[in-house]
Amino acid sequence: MSGHSKWANIKHKKAAVDAKRGKIFTKMSKLITIAVKEAGGDKNSPSVIAAVDLAKKANVPKDNIERAIKNASDKNAADMEEVVYEGYGPGGSGLMIVALTDNRNRTGQEVKHAFSKNGFALGAQGSVSWGFTRNNDMDFEPNPGTEIELSDQDLENLEVLVDAFNELEDVSDVYINVQ
Repeated sequence: MSGHSKWANIKHKKAAVDAKRGKIFTKMSKLITIAVKEAGGDKNSPSVIAAVDLAKKANVPKDNIERAIKNASDKNAADMEEVVYEGYGPGGSGLMIVALTDNRNRTGQEVKHAFSKNGFALGAQGSVSWGFTRNNDMDFEPNPGTEIELSDQDLENLEVLVDAFNELEDVSDVYINVQ
């Protein structure tokens, strides 16, 4: 009887959970790396402390946090940068995609492919950002009056699109202007 192995079921569930945790750990390491580089290697700067606190909240092991700080302090380490992509999704919804990357060309193509694969297009810089502002936590929030309502079908399509972005390794956050 195939499919009745308890160990096989546990193994598959564990692999899925481990993959999600690994992706979170990678994103947090990139965030710490950028904060350390922007602070010029100062481990006591507020941005580094905030990034480390965020990683601790995500249950990132102490060794991973220390390794990220050490790698960022290394002069030969790849330069990580934050890149923001904009585009329109289902029903005219605006999307702001924030990525942490060491290769903006590769990440740009991955984001563009995720848009086109789902039937939408990457927008030009400034095409959607007018409808968002950054709050104190550096997150994007829709400006008052720019939020839109979507039909059930558009909401499902938007969910598929956001999932496609979340599967990309370099994408850290996706913001939308939907109520």
